[in-house]
Amino acid sequence: MGNRMITTASPSKREHSRDLGDIDLQAYEDVENIAFYQVPANLGSRLSMESERSLRVHVCTDNSDVNFLHRFLRHLVEYKEKYINLANLLFHGIEWQIVGLQLLCSFLGPSSSVKQVEFQKNVFSTKSTLAVVPLSEMLHKNDTIKVIIFSECRIGSAGATLLASALANNKSVEEFQVWEDSIGSKGAEELSKMIEVNYILKKLIILDNSSITVAPLISAVLARNRKVEVHIWGHSHSTKGSMNSCKMVEFLPETGSLRIYNNTNNSIGLQRVACAMAWNTTVTTLDMSSVPLKSKWTKEFRGVLERNRSLKTVNLSKCSLGDKAVVYIAAGLFKNSYLESLSLDGNRFGGVGLEHLLCPLSTFSPLQRQANTTLKVLSFGGERANIGRHGVTAILQMLETNQSLIQLAICNDASLKPNDVVKIFTSIERNSTLRSLSLRGCKGVEGEVTLQTIMGTLEVNPWLEEIDLQGTPLHVAGKTDQIYEKLYQNGSLVLQNDFLNLPLSAPSCCRVFLCGQESAGKSTLHNSISECMNPLKAPHMDVASTLKTPVEQMACINENTANAIFDGNTKLTMCNLGGHEEGFALHDFMFLVHGGPCFFIIICSLVVKPANRYPKSIDQIELELIYWLKFLVSNAKRVSQLFLPSVTIVLSHYDKVVHLPERLQPIAALVQTLREDFHSYADIYPTVFTVDARSLVSVSRLTHHLRMTTKTILQKVPQVYEVCNDLVRILHDWRLKNNRAVMKWSEFREICQLNVPELRLRSMRDNVEKVDTRRRTVAKSLHNLGEIIYFEELGVLILDSDRFCRDVLSQLVTLKLIKTERNGFVPKQELERILQEKLSNQIQGSNWRAGSSFQGSDVINLLLKLELCYEQDPGNPNTLLLVPAILEESKEGTRQWHLTMPECRYVGRRLECKDRHMFVTSDFFPRLQVRLHNKIICLGQQQGALYNLEKNVIYTVINGVHVRVEMGKKVDSSIDVLACSSRSVTDMLRIFHKLIIPTILNLSSSLMFEESIIRPDCVKYLIPHRFLQSQQLPLKRIKQILLSLPAESLYDYVHTWSAIESNKRIILGSGLDHARDMLSDDDFHEVLHCRYYDLQHLATELAVTPDNQQQPEIIHEADAVDPSILGIAKGVEMVLQRLKRVEQGIRDLKEEIASLRYYEYHLVTELHRKMDYVMNYNIQLEERKVPQMFYLVSLDNRSKQLVTRVLPGMRSLRVHMLCEFRREMHVVEDQLGCDLIQVDNQTVKSLLPYMSKFMKLLTFALKIGAHFIVGMGEMIPDLSREVVHLLDSSMYGAAASAASVGALGAAALYGRSRNDGNQGGTSDMGEDMKAARQWLVDFLKGQGVLTGMDIAQRFGLWRVRYRDDGHIAWICRKHMAAREEEIFELPL
Repeated sequence: MGNRMITTASPSKREHSRDLGDIDLQAYEDVENIAFYQVPANLGSRLSMESERSLRVHVCTDNSDVNFLHRFLRHLVEYKEKYINLANLLFHGIEWQIVGLQLLCSFLGPSSSVKQVEFQKNVFSTKSTLAVVPLSEMLHKNDTIKVIIFSECRIGSAGATLLASALANNKSVEEFQVWEDSIGSKGAEELSKMIEVNYILKKLIILDNSSITVAPLISAVLARNRKVEVHIWGHSHSTKGSMNSCKMVEFLPETGSLRIYNNTNNSIGLQRVACAMAWNTTVTTLDMSSVPLKSKWTKEFRGVLERNRSLKTVNLSKCSLGDKAVVYIAAGLFKNSYLESLSLDGNRFGGVGLEHLLCPLSTFSPLQRQANTTLKVLSFGGERANIGRHGVTAILQMLETNQSLIQLAICNDASLKPNDVVKIFTSIERNSTLRSLSLRGCKGVEGEVTLQTIMGTLEVNPWLEEIDLQGTPLHVAGKTDQIYEKLYQNGSLVLQNDFLNLPLSAPSCCRVFLCGQESAGKSTLHNSISECMNPLKAPHMDVASTLKTPVEQMACINENTANAIFDGNTKLTMCNLGGHEEGFALHDFMFLVHGGPCFFIIICSLVVKPANRYPKSIDQIELELIYWLKFLVSNAKRVSQLFLPSVTIVLSHYDKVVHLPERLQPIAALVQTLREDFHSYADIYPTVFTVDARSLVSVSRLTHHLRMTTKTILQKVPQVYEVCNDLVRILHDWRLKNNRAVMKWSEFREICQLNVPELRLRSMRDNVEKVDTRRRTVAKSLHNLGEIIYFEELGVLILDSDRFCRDVLSQLVTLKLIKTERNGFVPKQELERILQEKLSNQIQGSNWRAGSSFQGSDVINLLLKLELCYEQDPGNPNTLLLVPAILEESKEGTRQWHLTMPECRYVGRRLECKDRHMFVTSDFFPRLQVRLHNKIICLGQQQGALYNLEKNVIYTVINGVHVRVEMGKKVDSSIDVLACSSRSVTDMLRIFHKLIIPTILNLSSSLMFEESIIRPDCVKYLIPHRFLQSQQLPLKRIKQILLSLPAESLYDYVHTWSAIESNKRIILGSGLDHARDMLSDDDFHEVLHCRYYDLQHLATELAVTPDNQQQPEIIHEADAVDPSILGIAKGVEMVLQRLKRVEQGIRDLKEEIASLRYYEYHLVTELHRKMDYVMNYNIQLEERKVPQMFYLVSLDNRSKQLVTRVLPGMRSLRVHMLCEFRREMHVVEDQLGCDLIQVDNQTVKSLLPYMSKFMKLLTFALKIGAHFIVGMGEMIPDLSREVVHLLDSSMYGAAASAASVGALGAAALYGRSRNDGNQGGTSDMGEDMKAARQWLVDFLKGQGVLTGMDIAQRFGLWRVRYRDDGHIAWICRKHMAAREEEIFELPL
């Protein structure tokens, strides 16, 4: 809109009578800020745009007494709905009238959009109190304003009182400021009362003429634990006599820091502040340095130390504290167990006060315990302090006996003599906790005796890390250098079990992984980063190659040189990951054997291919980023559990994308989502870098980030031996000089002897084994650091794993072109010859050449060590060798079992990764193939056994069981274990759980798998992996299903499988499988044991004691076969014996289920007996006119749910009744029922005992599978929690107590013995049921249900009498028709 200005003319001109509407204000409806300035009448009113969203309005009253401000405010009120963007209002120098304030308050009503209102130098009226009243009333109602500011408005104490009253009820204002005003003591007190009740206020700023406002405000904040940022300013006299603003109090709740400045001279107010801190929980740091304090204040502060549990740091330096004041502080330290740092330097207390101060930090007898063990940092002393003889004695006692103090400072003391300093250092000789001692500025630290004493102490005390002697005579004389040198030696001293005595330091090397797909620009970015870090060391370029860009020329140089980048003393090893998925899986190899500091850069190209400039979709970018994040998490987690991997995302080829800003917004949102999703697995940098990898300017910001991040990582990781940092540079230079990436152990020993003094044999009599132990330990440290890969058994060190994997191990891919033996095996000698040829004849320009020191046999031994290959006949030099990673995938049509017996059983299990942030990496299955082979074949028990491999497939035969292990898709990270055999399911599953599955779990220790059952028909026909998602059943789920079934249904449970369809063609039809055909006997026994435990618990609750335990049926064996023909007889006998063993196993399982069913029978019988007792509790009530068994249903969410507890105030309930036919109770379908509008206390009192007993019996019935109330299952919630309430709660006493407990009464009746339940509980049962019955009768009358016909219409129940015992019941029509011979109907 520019700086367009609209000005109203003077009264003498024609435009003075123009209405406000003549001035086009429609163009200003989008403004966010409006500032009103009062100007003289001769200047006229005008409007101007200060910025695109800010409007400046000059207002005045013209000669016609027309106030332009009022007219503008009236316009804002009339068109309030159009100024929805207006957020800030500023009024400067306005002389308010009542009309104007009323218009302003009307505009700032409840629906206003204004967030901040500021008044600068406003004049409200001669009586400002009356003028502030409209503002106060407005704040009472406003719910949008966040900030209120009054600056030089002279509102006074009365205005502050009105505003405080309004803010006490306001729920929106978060910041309140009053500048250059005097609100007085009354105003401050009213504001403090407001703070006590207002929990919305977040910031309070007061600039007052007097310091009297400090105490009430900060005390209210501290006493109420308000997290309000407080800044209180005042005025002080300068040296020239003028008044200057100065800060008096500052409280920052984010850091818990409270700072009180020396301008606060109100001692009574400071005592009030101390009292408020006693129970405060928001202040962790109190700084009152240079504030003069009296002993009365420290007396109150003693209570703070005794009660406060959040205060960690207190600074009372230069506060003029005397002996009496310090005595109070010392008394507080006796009971304090939270303060960690106390600064008392610069005060004037002497030896007496110091003696009291150090008393809680000392012990004076072996039987005494140190009173305060939490204080870690203490400082005292000063120019005016006089420690004296008593003080020195206290210091010595404390240093000799204290076991908690870490840092002690005695500052600028002039009273200590050199002899005292000697005594102090002598007492430190036995102190093992003190880490830092400061004697800065102490005059007594002088002389040769003092120096020798300090050095002697450092000889025997290796724990002292720092001694500060700055400003002492010894330091001025330049004699402290040897002290600091000795401190450095002590800090670097490490004694290990392997006799190492080498200093530690932070590591100086870090690996940087560039992760990305092919053509993402990894190599180009690598070279650009290298040149940015070392621009002066850029390699020489050939003049003939100037047609390429400098970065592209760098890609043609020796990669061995550019692989390592030195940033000062820090070595960054760049490793490119990606683009090799179709070849050998080497990335995981590097992660597996490496540890140490790592930094990951995920490079994602914005285009599909740089040549065609076709942009990637957001879905493609998301899939790529998720893949690499899962890859990093899956690998990094098994290397180190201490630190999260640091990840930075880089978008390359941004120069090839048009409309880049529009595309970056969804990518930024995607990265933020990934950060939140992976926050527990990786530290993803929030900023996404967009680079043109060829431009050094574009890469410079990324390079700076790389430098800073690697420094942070190196500071976090554990320290290493300093000699390791030296070897990093030495090994790098050796690799460049010899152009080799691998060295033998003998070469490493030579390097140590020539270049590393700490690892050198110094004489012929030196302990060679000890030195070699040092060297091996250092090599292991370099291995853990990630700088090398050290194989101690093989005597090999790989200096450049990235180069070694790419130039040596990747040569294994060429084996696919060689004619291999059967099943993919290659003769070991042939493979060794190929590898030796590759090692000896590297192409020109390659940066790795092993030469004669590293042979092809060494590579094969390395592969065997890493379980990347195996020998068919170990020990035979002519054995066949198989590298699983080079196997090719078999065709889908060739999948078949090698077993063709008609009576085969099929079993399958799927192991699926639980954590969706991880997956099974590409190196996993090849190593699984090797490890399983070593376990199955190389045990010497399976000579000649079948063990065939295909890519992602293992087929083997173990003890007659054909086992097939298949790797699923990387997306779902699942492994299928399938078996086919004529043996039992139990035998096959035991092979799974004793051999196959443990091997899988041990090989992937960082992953958690969930076991599922695969449909047997899918195993039989080897249905492809992609169709099995709907053909699996979690093992835990089927066990839970079996636990919920009655005993007679356990062995016969059938699971239904859906059909498999593809392209409207049925691949496998739907089917049924018994649980016994999918589970082993071990699984069934586990379920049965759980079931027995539950039944035993329920039997105890029901007080069931079966009279006779059922004896298992003994089936006698058949008579022996007469072996008249010996040959046939022996064969028949063997078959019979085998059949008997199988039959016995089935018989054992069935007998166990039978005994379980017998146990359940007793429980169900007892349950029915107790239910009959509930229904027929008193023979005198046999002429029942209404049904007995009713229940309540909640009607929320358009579905019925059984009410398990009754509480006052419940709504939307409906009363239903059960069909009461004995032993066949059930829910009546299509029953209308009666609505219960609201539950009152009387209803709770009447129904609570009935509900507790009814719900307990119902729960038991469901637990044992009796299901005596048919149709209730869909309405019953999780009753396991209700059982806990029923078992643990006490008996019903009153409605209020029952509501507070939240349970449906107690089940004390059923916790008694059976006899007690039948005798002593009869009267209680009668009373309870009588109360429930009376409530039901009254309720039905209130609902107009007066006759039996009404009950039949509402509930579908009719009144009948049993012919045998004469009992009366209300039953449904179905039972009346089906059981008419057992009952006869009574008149309604």
